Amino acid sequence: MAGWEDNIRKVTPYVPGEQPKEKNIIKLNTNENPYPPAPGVLKALKEMEGDLLRRYPDPAATELVEAIAGYYGILPGQVFVGVGSDDVLAMAFLTCFNSGKPILFPDITYSFYDVWAQLFGIPYEVQPLSGDFKILTGDYKKENGGIVFPNPNAPTGRLMPLEEIEEILSCNLNVVVIVDEAYIDFGGISALPLLKKYDNLLIAQTFSKSRSMAGGRIGYLLGNERLIRYINDCKYSFNSYTMNQTSIAMGVKAIEDKAYFLECTKKIIDTREWAKEEFSKLGFVFADSMSNFLFVTHPRHDAEELFLALKKEGIFVRHFSKPERIKNYLRITVGRRDEMEQLFAFLKNYKS
Repeated sequence: MAGWEDNIRKVTPYVPGEQPKEKNIIKLNTNENPYPPAPGVLKALKEMEGDLLRRYPDPAATELVEAIAGYYGILPGQVFVGVGSDDVLAMAFLTCFNSGKPILFPDITYSFYDVWAQLFGIPYEVQPLSGDFKILTGDYKKENGGIVFPNPNAPTGRLMPLEEIEEILSCNLNVVVIVDEAYIDFGGISALPLLKKYDNLLIAQTFSKSRSMAGGRIGYLLGNERLIRYINDCKYSFNSYTMNQTSIAMGVKAIEDKAYFLECTKKIIDTREWAKEEFSKLGFVFADSMSNFLFVTHPRHDAEELFLALKKEGIFVRHFSKPERIKNYLRITVGRRDEMEQLFAFLKNYKS
């Protein structure tokens, strides 16, 4: 090994879901929204002036920040935006988890958490989910350097009641607690009301799922003004211009169209509930997901074999080989009704 490599930071990176190049497939592997973004989003894209693209964007993304703040009824100073929830979560890790004590998160959860911890040199301890994939609040009442968990959790889809989130917050007033709400719009109750009571709470959300803008890369944090100011200070010390002009303009239009947002999320929720019934008829077992995906297993079918069989058929789902507890599960995004019907048509004939 060359001498210069001795001082290179070496990490095991996050592995994103496959983005197949084939056409005419059913893509249910990355939790994207199957419906197009709000009409105003595409209109904003078409009307984008070339002059805006030659100039640096507003580093504060003021127009988007104000639109998000207005939507939630909070102050603009309580909103931080970035390039997808991955960007804002990474900035939150960098800013908030510096005590030297281990941060806590579930053992089965979003697999980027341990990557950021390793990248930033943050010690961490994973807390095992229960046998039925619940987060156990008692595991988060010990000394720690911060806490992060998704609600609903990923990849399980299980929702934690608001009172349990408050239980964790009330026992951890001296550290920052991040609730990652990437999937909250598909049936859960946001922790937003708790912001008035807990100044150590950060809520992460995204436009990628419920607002059909995964390609636009917009994520945001909601918190108290002082905490958001600290995160902005780190952001401006890292990259002042994270949000591009196009995403800012499209994001404003997306959040303004509440009727379209509710229409699309309702379609996904309705399809999810119907899909639960269909999976049950076929003998699949799963937790009661409140997200836009289902985490399923079958007592008689090997998950990896089924994953490969579906892929061969042009139906892409997600299989996790680690940790061992979930290697026989598949995470299946809720697509359009016609896409899900094709999935079930295949499953009904699989090894019949």
